[in-house]
Amino acid sequence: MADDRKSKAGEGERPFPRHIAVILDGNGRWAQRRGLPRSLGHKAGAETFRRIAYACRDRGLDYLTVYAFSTENWKRSADEVGALMRLLGDYLREAIEKMENEGIRMRVFGETSALSPELRALVARTNEISGHYQGFQANLCINYGGRDEILRAARRYAADYAAGRAGELDEALFASYLDSAGIPDPDLLIRPGGEQRISNFLLWQCAYSEFYFTDVLWPDFTPEELDKAIAVYRTRDRRFGGVKA
Repeated sequence: MADDRKSKAGEGERPFPRHIAVILDGNGRWAQRRGLPRSLGHKAGAETFRRIAYACRDRGLDYLTVYAFSTENWKRSADEVGALMRLLGDYLREAIEKMENEGIRMRVFGETSALSPELRALVARTNEISGHYQGFQANLCINYGGRDEILRAARRYAADYAAGRAGELDEALFASYLDSAGIPDPDLLIRPGGEQRISNFLLWQCAYSEFYFTDVLWPDFTPEELDKAIAVYRTRDRRFGGVKA
C-alpha cells in the first residue's frame, strides 16, 4: 500500500495520506432539503460510505475511519435512532457477506454495551472476520465519543496496573488501550456538511491530523470530492511541532 501511494507522488511531491478519518455530517439536512424523512438521508449516507471506502482502497490508502453514531446521538428522536440502528445492522450483515470478496476489512470502535444483543453479535463477528485478512481497513465508530474512549482506556490501564499487568504509563502504552490500538493516527480529518469542529471525534488520535472542511453534505460527497481533500492535504507542510530545515 505504501508503495502504491509513493508511486502516485511525483518527484518532490508530498505523499498521499495513509489514514483518513471522516465525520459523516449532513445526512438529515440532505433529506430535509428534498422533503424526505431523515432516515432516507442516513440511508443515502450509508451508500456514500460504501463508495468512499472503495475509493480509499483504490487510491492506495490503508485506513478509513468514519463517525457513524456518537455517544451524543442518543439524544435524537427514538424514531431516528431506531432507523439508524436498523441501518447499521443491515450494513454490518452486508459487510460480513462481502468483506472477503471485496478486499475490505472492517472494525467497529466505540462502547458496544449499549447496543442491542443482535448488533453486538454483528460487531463481534465483523471484528473477528477482519482479523483473518490483510489489506485496506474501514473503521466504523458506533456509540463512540473521544472523551468516552479516553476514559475507557484509562480505566482499563488502571485495572491492569493495579493487577501488575502493566508498567508505567507513557503515550505509546496508553495508545494501546484505545479502540484504535495498532492503527496509525489519521493523517487527514474530513468534515463535510459545513460545520468546522471535530465534535468529540478521535480526540487523542487527531492531535496532529490535517483538517479539511467542506460545505458538501455527506450524501453528495463523491470520490472526486475525496480527491480534492487529498490534493489539499498534499499541499500542507506537516512539521509535528518542529520547524522546516
